[in-house]
Amino acid sequence: MSEPIVKLEQVSFSYPAVEGRPHTALKDVTLEVEEGSFVAVLGHNGCGKSTLAKHMNAILLPLGGKVWVAGMDTADESRWLDVHRTVGMVFQNPDNQIVANVVEEDVAFAPENLGVPSPEIRRRVDEALEIVGMSKYARHAPHRLSGGQKQRVAIAGVIAMQPRCIVMDEPTAMLDPVGREEVLKTIRRLNREQHTTVVLITHHMDEAAMADRLVVMDHGEVIADGTPRTVFQKVELLRSVGLTVPDTVELLYELRQAGLDLPLDALSVEECAQAICGCLRSN
Repeated sequence: MSEPIVKLEQVSFSYPAVEGRPHTALKDVTLEVEEGSFVAVLGHNGCGKSTLAKHMNAILLPLGGKVWVAGMDTADESRWLDVHRTVGMVFQNPDNQIVANVVEEDVAFAPENLGVPSPEIRRRVDEALEIVGMSKYARHAPHRLSGGQKQRVAIAGVIAMQPRCIVMDEPTAMLDPVGREEVLKTIRRLNREQHTTVVLITHHMDEAAMADRLVVMDHGEVIADGTPRTVFQKVELLRSVGLTVPDTVELLYELRQAGLDLPLDALSVEECAQAICGCLRSN
């Protein structure tokens, strides 16, 4: 088995106290992310998701435990540039990541800072904009774009760095439904067609259901880890930490509570309908 692209071992982190005791954001978190995988990290606000994300490319360093990125210890200051090249970050607000007045110049910003030769930058910018479906906006001003388009430009800027892994910290939180769908399509394409490792931090059930693997956090700890089909069957556990489950699972759960013998692993509407029809036929 190949080395994980990101590995956390008993990682703990606390923020300085504002009033009273320090706020503990991570408690002995041990987690591995396989290269090429799509992992969603789910949890309510304040559960430690964003803190976890920032440990994955050395924005934050653990106060306890270790984080390795492609075998590099993130505490080793001499490797920080390599860590940032390996794991790119996309945040909630695309306006905080867009720095230039023209889309293609913004996408070129990070590779220029990394010292990439000009002809290679041109190739990377064109390729990145093509991947996110923004090629025709290359000469546009970013401030004239929609929220979803801005976020796709921000993602393109990270892609142009050619990271092996992209960590996205609630990238759809500030977007309308159209913008959300644009960004989610981009994320799926990145993982499936470009084979980029994706870690998606989210509190949306439908986004989490897209992933290969789902990690659920509460109060700085991992409380569930598995495929979405497996994790979403833990209805009582998720409810106990203030989370819901997809509507299909919720319906099957309520019908089970009413006495019907139904599985809880149907995520799509079609699977849910088939499960209910099969149950009714057998009865």
